Amino acid sequence: MADTPAITWYFDTVSPFAWIAWPRIEALAATHAVALRPVVLGAVLSHWGTVGPAELPPKRLHTYRLSAFLAAQRGVPLRFPPRHPFRSLEVLRLLQALGSSPGAVRTAFEFTWREGRDASDPQGFAALCGRLGVADPVALVEARGAKAALRAGTEAAVAAGVFGVPTLRIAEELFWGVDALPMAEAYLADPALFEGGEMARLRDLPVGAARKL
Repeated sequence: MADTPAITWYFDTVSPFAWIAWPRIEALAATHAVALRPVVLGAVLSHWGTVGPAELPPKRLHTYRLSAFLAAQRGVPLRFPPRHPFRSLEVLRLLQALGSSPGAVRTAFEFTWREGRDASDPQGFAALCGRLGVADPVALVEARGAKAALRAGTEAAVAAGVFGVPTLRIAEELFWGVDALPMAEAYLADPALFEGGEMARLRDLPVGAARKL
């Protein structure tokens, strides 16, 4: 077990791709210890000076169609909530307060992306809290220092190089997005995956031109 790399999955419930990735994360967690870490996607994007795909008008519909297509390909039920993007901060704080347990994370994802319900709406959030067995979410979040913990977890993710969600971190390597999961699984099977050939050359590939912002 000493040679088993640390594995962390960073997510925000606002991401449909995180929901699509969830079954493979659960499968991975059946054979490896996987730490589930909620992060605030907006704060991550702000740190790197970028925006989410839903914030670019021409990219928004494409992103939604792609997520629906990928979900159908993988047999993952998907129904978008009534509006998107939506505020996920309260749900993330709640999950942080609940220790980001697999059951709680699964419940939040299913509520939002399987049932298509709006947890950013007060009634929707109350319904989700009821499903999670939380009578007073404000008191729970306060008692467990979840606001500060979520902020610190997001900052730690950024310090590790996380630039979007979902991201799977294996040791020091980052695998961003649903389409990177096969590469992550290949890396787990062969930790020398990036050490030879073209993979090794890419690490120090020089920048040829830089766009002025």
